[in-house]
Amino acid sequence: MKYKNKIIGILLLSAAFLSLACTNQAANQTAKSGEKASTPTEAYKMLFAAVKAKDTEKIKQLMSKSSLGLAEFSGSQQKKPIEKILENGFVATTLADSLTEIRDERIKDNFGAIEVHNPKEKRWEDLPFILEDGGWKLAVGDVFQDKYKSPGKGRAQIEREAANPEMSLPSNTATISSPISEADKSVEVPKEDKPKK
Repeated sequence: MKYKNKIIGILLLSAAFLSLACTNQAANQTAKSGEKASTPTEAYKMLFAAVKAKDTEKIKQLMSKSSLGLAEFSGSQQKKPIEKILENGFVATTLADSLTEIRDERIKDNFGAIEVHNPKEKRWEDLPFILEDGGWKLAVGDVFQDKYKSPGKGRAQIEREAANPEMSLPSNTATISSPISEADKSVEVPKEDKPKK
C-alpha cells in the first residue's frame, strides 16, 4: 500500500511538472510570436502590463502603424528616442499603480473603443483601438490623422449629454440666442399688399 501511494504521488508530481513546463513553453512561444489582442479590452490590459514591465517592444506591438508614426514624429520634434515617447503607451491611465476599471467596450467594423477610469483626474477616458494585422491596437495616431471612426458614444459622454442636453448637439452646430424679446414677438408684421390694377 505504501509503495502504491508513493508511485501515485510521483506520477501526480510528474504530471504537475509536465503541465507547468508545457504552460511555460506555450507562454514563451506566444510572447515570441507576438501575441495579438482579440479585443480592445485585452489590448489595453496587455499595453498596461507592457508599460509596467517597461517592455518597449511589446508597447510597439500594441500600437497601430499611425500611432507609431506619431511617436516617431513626436520623438523627432522633442529630440527624444521613441522609447521615451512610448514609455507610458500614450495613455495617462497606464501611470496608475494598478489596473483601473475598464468598461463600455464598443466595436464597429475595424474600430473599437473602451472607457478606462483615470483615478488621478477622477474621470473616464475613452480610448480608441483599431483592428490591424489581426490584432487590436491603440489608435491614437489614427485619431490625429482623422482615420479613426468612432464605434459610437461612450457611456461617460452619454451621461454628460443626459446631464446637460445642450451638449448633445453635433459639434458643427452653432447655437444662437435670439435677440428678440417676448414683447417684440407679439407684434404682427403686415402682409405685403397685392399690386393694384
